[in-house]
Amino acid sequence: MNATLPLFRRAFFDTWRSTLGWAAGLAAAAFLYLPLYPSIGGSAQMQDMIDALPAEMTKALNYDQIATGPGYAQATLFGLLGFLLMTIASVAWGAAAVGGDEESGQLELTLAHGVRRVQVVLERAMALLLRVVLLSGLVFVLVLVLNEPSQLGIEPANLFGATVLFAGLALLSGTAALCVGAVTGRKTYGLAAGAAVAVLGYVFNAVGRQSPDVEWLLNLSPYHWAYGNSPVVNGADWAAAGWLWGLSAALVALAAVALEQRDVGA
Repeated sequence: MNATLPLFRRAFFDTWRSTLGWAAGLAAAAFLYLPLYPSIGGSAQMQDMIDALPAEMTKALNYDQIATGPGYAQATLFGLLGFLLMTIASVAWGAAAVGGDEESGQLELTLAHGVRRVQVVLERAMALLLRVVLLSGLVFVLVLVLNEPSQLGIEPANLFGATVLFAGLALLSGTAALCVGAVTGRKTYGLAAGAAVAVLGYVFNAVGRQSPDVEWLLNLSPYHWAYGNSPVVNGADWAAAGWLWGLSAALVALAAVALEQRDVGA
């Protein structure tokens, strides 16, 4: 294995079909939701529909923001369907990166070629990172293209910051899946861990917004760290972005240490 970053290149190019598939899904979500805004956003009918919903549901779904173009994009694409698609993709890739390979027996074969365990984790984490960045970049470009035709009125700087947070949020779930997969050697456990980060983050945000008595849950929600400031509307909270990306880096480091310390295939 004398080629530069062989595991990274293999991990990235072996998943190009799934990357294209998720890209198509995100593009479909953008073209499905955003062009609808001129006909429904800010209209009396839309406001009547929002007012008819229970206040708890409106807050949980972030529908209290959709009267404006940036709030509409925040709630529908970045905060709901786009978040769902990116999370599923990232968690699936992260769980398969080490845990999936070990379950299939491929990891032992890879290590038999003189590859270091730390190299396995780092290069596969790099492949995960690149896929997340590419998909997030696609979302940025699509929203930018649709911004004027859909009358969204999103500031490009705010869109960029929101995209950085969008990528960081998805990457955190993916690296959690990678880390637990590396610690346990089980893809299923990695999937559960990555899903837990995403689902609990979303639930804590939804519940924490309901009452001052449970606002403390917001501090435990990566979803709220990313979107509590409504970055498409108000610009990014760069401290929150630092936390999301920093925690992902820490999880990758923990995965590398854990894999180095334990028996593979045991």
